[in-house]
Amino acid sequence: MSTFVRNAWYVAAWSHEVGRQLLARTILGDPVLLYRREDGQPAALVDRCPHKLAPLSLGELKGDHVQCGYHGMTFDCTGSCVRVPGQQNIPPTARVRAYPLHERYNAVWIWMGDPALADPAAIVEVPRYGEPGWGLVDGQYLHFRSNYLNITDNLVDPAHTTYVHKKTIGNAAGEDVGVTVEQGDAHVLAYRWIRNAPPVPLVARMGNFRGVTDRWQYYYLHLPSTSYVDFGSIDAGTEPSEANKDSGFRSFSFNFLTPETESTTHYFWLHLRNYHPGDPKVSADVASLMALTFQEDADLLAFVQREQERTGVREYTRLAIDNAPARIRRMVERLQAAEATPPGPDSRA
Repeated sequence: MSTFVRNAWYVAAWSHEVGRQLLARTILGDPVLLYRREDGQPAALVDRCPHKLAPLSLGELKGDHVQCGYHGMTFDCTGSCVRVPGQQNIPPTARVRAYPLHERYNAVWIWMGDPALADPAAIVEVPRYGEPGWGLVDGQYLHFRSNYLNITDNLVDPAHTTYVHKKTIGNAAGEDVGVTVEQGDAHVLAYRWIRNAPPVPLVARMGNFRGVTDRWQYYYLHLPSTSYVDFGSIDAGTEPSEANKDSGFRSFSFNFLTPETESTTHYFWLHLRNYHPGDPKVSADVASLMALTFQEDADLLAFVQREQERTGVREYTRLAIDNAPARIRRMVERLQAAEATPPGPDSRA
């Protein structure tokens, strides 16, 4: 049974990846072809010719049209066939699905579900994006050998940072600090404060603290699979107002999870920070440190995926820290149930 939610926006690619070359990518188990029209707008089609099912990405881009590399059938950016070599009539079945796209945050977002529901206003907001005093690292990508729900479990689990991320964002001070969970209509928040504790390695390296700190971790998961972490530190005892957090050490890490298959995930991420915002060397260091952090997750979750497939079991024991992941999975199941009506006959062409 599929775990995918189709009526949602997913990052298909970073903007710089989509150009006048044909880009093939598997999204929610479907082959997708991405390219830019001559006016610069992105387009996306099912990467499969309706004749012999050859990948259209093996063909050529002719103006704004895609020519199949097998028999030359040509399709416009709406998915309609505009030419069949050797015959005048075009069969009514000679079409492929075109997907709604929207470009925001230097990324190309795709809607894999009912096109009538594709409202760009539903794309999650990235706070501080483009504001003065905030440095940006984007265009980042990892490939996870794990189902996306294992990753969402991980991304609302502050407790694992103590053990998995000792080199970057975790230390022993958080071992016994509980996690508070809140739930909205389309998101789950798991958070905790770790007070009067030494700064974690990332903060010690990049910050300007001389003593103990109060550290916060706010893990948001917007359904079905967009995560962001509001993370930072202030001098211990400082009032935790938004203004004080903004003047302390603060970052927003966004993780856009796009399921590839049931056992693999495209992991796009960007990072906003208020420390050394204009320093390119710091940007490079942050990119390296965050990539290391996420790779630590990827390595561990690949083993989790392997054992789940081998045993057919997701978990034998549930802990209190599983509150937020359990809520997310129930909410995703409700979204899937709402989409249970079979799609139209041409939706998977």
